[in-house]
Amino acid sequence: MTEHPVSLSENPVILASASKARRTMLERAGVAVVAEAAAVDEEEIKHSFRVAGLKAEEVAEALAELKGKRISSRYPGVLVLGADQMLECDGAWFDKPADRAEAKAHLQALRGRKHRLVSGVVALMNGQRQWHHVDVATLTMRDFSDAFIDRYLDAMGDAVLTSVGAYQLEGLGSQLFNRIEGDYFTILGMPLLPVLDYLRQRRILAS
Repeated sequence: MTEHPVSLSENPVILASASKARRTMLERAGVAVVAEAAAVDEEEIKHSFRVAGLKAEEVAEALAELKGKRISSRYPGVLVLGADQMLECDGAWFDKPADRAEAKAHLQALRGRKHRLVSGVVALMNGQRQWHHVDVATLTMRDFSDAFIDRYLDAMGDAVLTSVGAYQLEGLGSQLFNRIEGDYFTILGMPLLPVLDYLRQRRILAS
């Protein structure tokens, strides 16, 4: 059965993100949302933050706010949600893999180890920050074989290039893990329940 999102919000919000997972998450929760990607040079920004000694939580929040500000200036009077996610493993930051070879290298580096997914969201209106929330989940990958990685990559195709860590937990990526600790929505890319609570406070969603 196909799920058709039903909007429960009076006014739409703008999601400053190209993430299909975040947009789908909000839509399925009944939020009227319009997604618009914010053009930012994440690689350069992350490098400068790394040099400055910022933590993954600070980077996720800062990038979420920067994305939101880029979009908010175009939509006066409309609430904009900027969001970002960081993957950190023993102090190393992982970005989305550029190709299959890098996806395999990332999975080899993460297997048998714990890593953290840090998801940040910032709400803005008229370019001004209104609210923010950052949440962290800890995931432990099992010690799978290289042969399993190859079969997984064959099955996933280009989808592995769309997420940090080369996995989506809601699909075949669940087979990579033997333990997860934390909020499911945070792992998908946004701490949804606090966002919904904030939207109710703003009367964008009914309380």
